[in-house]
Amino acid sequence: MKVIFNGKIMTENEILENKAIVFDEKIVDIIDEKELGKYEYEEKIDAKGNYVLPGFIDIHIHGAGGKDVMDGSIEALETISKTIAAKGVTGFLATTMTMGKEDILKAFDNVKEGMKKGMSGAKILGIHMEGPFISKEKMGAQNPKYIMKPDYELVKNYLDIIKIITLAPEEDENYKFIEKIKSNSDVVLSMGHTSASYEQAIEAINKGITHATHTFNAMTSLNHRSPGVVGAVMNSDITCELIADCIHVHPGAFNVLLKVKGNDKVVLITDSMRAGCMMEGLYELGGQEVIVKDGAARLKDGGSLAGSVLTLNIALKNIVENTNQDFPQAVKMLSLNPAKLLELEKSKGSLAIGKDADIVIMDTEYNVEKTIIEGK
Repeated sequence: MKVIFNGKIMTENEILENKAIVFDEKIVDIIDEKELGKYEYEEKIDAKGNYVLPGFIDIHIHGAGGKDVMDGSIEALETISKTIAAKGVTGFLATTMTMGKEDILKAFDNVKEGMKKGMSGAKILGIHMEGPFISKEKMGAQNPKYIMKPDYELVKNYLDIIKIITLAPEEDENYKFIEKIKSNSDVVLSMGHTSASYEQAIEAINKGITHATHTFNAMTSLNHRSPGVVGAVMNSDITCELIADCIHVHPGAFNVLLKVKGNDKVVLITDSMRAGCMMEGLYELGGQEVIVKDGAARLKDGGSLAGSVLTLNIALKNIVENTNQDFPQAVKMLSLNPAKLLELEKSKGSLAIGKDADIVIMDTEYNVEKTIIEGK
């Protein structure tokens, strides 16, 4: 067993001081520091007064460290896994994008192999399929060449590993795809890259949409005469993603969303592309050139935002500094909330006895000092 002591331990409801976490693959105990002699340890970790947090879960990430999920190689997944683990991520959904069917299926098969093999960094928890079932009007940095209508045949053999499917519900004729997915799987259906009207979005929610992809971005905006998808998100009980990089969404809108939706319904994501944790310069996303400059990733042709280079520890910082959320409330948005969305809250998402030892030690400047994944 191992132990972490001399830290501020953040449980689901409070910050504990003068306590220690005893763990192997799972959290064995949370004890008073004066009781350290209760167990024998192979390793003692001094948190040096820093925060001890639950591991971060990124449900929407395309790449980092120069690699992308669509590269279709185990090496790429390994690089992404290790790169984001250094920023506190203990689990993630490998996120695909709008490309040709063969490329998408290759990526699916590769992720399946990667999940079976296991990663040396953050654990792959499944797939977030973003596209190709999207709207050309709201495609963002996705490639219009490969956009198609929702097709159950494309996904039916991978419903065991696909955890989220982003789609434009107005492209789903009579909501047949939504109904087929809901009746045959536990996949979370998410509205994104959509030009749906408010009425279409509300009907899609009634049919089975339960989530919204990168809220505010690539969807019809809120207008008092035409509330759009943003209005439907705010006027419903669905969960929603937020890219809190202060580029995709103005900090003022962070507060609006949190006040309307409440802390439990918002999940912080990165939507990071391969340039995440890399130098500025020219990169590629789905066969399109992307320029990364001043913290933003934009298509070389047209200037549309092309994912981000955000990391979850910085998303956490941006929420704490720009909203009325306190530190534990903000941490919940990148740990327990995504765990609940993926129905993993019994094993992940918070520091509690019996849960996986997914633990992050982070200083007051939001620098990640150590990441522990299932005890390693």
